[in-house]
Amino acid sequence: MLASFRKKYIGSRDFYMMMFKLVIPMILQNLLMNLVNLIDNIMVGRIGTEQMSAVAIVNQFHFVFMLSLFGATSGGSIYGVQFYGSGDIKGQRDTVRFRLYVNFLITALFVAVFLLFGPELIGSYLNSEGEIGDPILCASYAREYMQIMILGLLPMAFSTAYASVLREVGNTAVPMYASGSAVIANLILDYALIFGKFGLPALGVKGAAIATVISKLIEMLIVVIWTHKRTDINPCIKGLYRSLRVPIPLLKDLAWVTFPLMVNEFLWSGGIAMVNQCYSIRGMEAVAATNICWLVGNLFNVLCLQVGYCISILVGQKLGAGKLQEAKDINNKLFFLSEVLCIAVMFMLIPAGRFIPMIYNTQQEIRDLASRLIVISALALPLQGFSHCAYFTIRSGGRTWITFAFDSLYSWTVNVPLAFVLAHFTTWPLETIYAVVVFSEIIKDVIGYLMVRSDMWMRNIVSDYQ
Repeated sequence: MLASFRKKYIGSRDFYMMMFKLVIPMILQNLLMNLVNLIDNIMVGRIGTEQMSAVAIVNQFHFVFMLSLFGATSGGSIYGVQFYGSGDIKGQRDTVRFRLYVNFLITALFVAVFLLFGPELIGSYLNSEGEIGDPILCASYAREYMQIMILGLLPMAFSTAYASVLREVGNTAVPMYASGSAVIANLILDYALIFGKFGLPALGVKGAAIATVISKLIEMLIVVIWTHKRTDINPCIKGLYRSLRVPIPLLKDLAWVTFPLMVNEFLWSGGIAMVNQCYSIRGMEAVAATNICWLVGNLFNVLCLQVGYCISILVGQKLGAGKLQEAKDINNKLFFLSEVLCIAVMFMLIPAGRFIPMIYNTQQEIRDLASRLIVISALALPLQGFSHCAYFTIRSGGRTWITFAFDSLYSWTVNVPLAFVLAHFTTWPLETIYAVVVFSEIIKDVIGYLMVRSDMWMRNIVSDYQ
């Protein structure tokens, strides 16, 4: 029995070497990004609770934008990684053009929404129920921050599209170096522009926004320039802009796969933002505490959650090559590894959650509340890791309409109504509401387990183009 278990769930040394070679740069990249987000937030928090809450509110909408880009890019990546696995460079190039088109359209849409409805979106997170902070002052800071952050959306759209191309061919190091350079620039500029160092003016929240925009521009330039200089490694980029054409049959299939992914990521991230809006009913202290919890959790979660993205690459390549049983074998081993890592991170996050909030220059009530929320998040991490892997497994076979139902439909039919009812119609403390919402993930895990076990995701979707 033990031998059977090892064969099914434990890989060889060569397997883990190959997997970690792919995933470690992605882990480091996301670790750096989340670390700088945390440090950036701590720096802003040194100014005051209103400023920290203002940045947290705008970042809710920025998070929806980033996830929408991720969804739009993922549709092309599903085909791109299978085209690469089958050796079809032209097909992969067509998917890159498609990703650039869709990302540009998404950026234009979000810029319009932020310019037209920014104050209303910000105001939905502020109320006078809490006893901490000035909502009017917070709204003013949030508007200043949003107006500058808009300038960084287009560079993000380009870097997201190009980085997805590099990852699908197994080149995860360059996006990591680009993010590392952006992180260093962001930290230096944050310190200089928030507090007025090195002869620069002290701009506070505006300085944090300017630093972030410049860092995004640096990241984009590194990824784009390197990709075009190394067409020997990235042959699909060669001749990318000689034509803007994407074959109509492929365009239709890409749109069919991408649309549910894009809408899914938009609705899923929107669901997260809506749940946090429900939490904000408990006052500005809830906004600040959930923000700290979110940033600290992301910093630790990156180790295990990136294994899910690794599934989309390694499993997708095997599916594109028609090696379905090898894809299933790799998927089983990555699922098990993800759960082991989630449990290990859980034990690291619990003690860290007691100390990291103490760094913030805010009220002790907010620090204590954030610590309790982090412990709850840590305990739920294995559940979230399982559903994360199930999502990427189903997505790797192009079953994007099913992932749409699995991810965003679940969020809007379970998490959002649950948070809304508990926040508006009970007097429960925030941590109790938070725990109920977070641990409802077990329902999603059961659904994901049944779908993965059915093998409905095991299919080659690029064979018709070969």
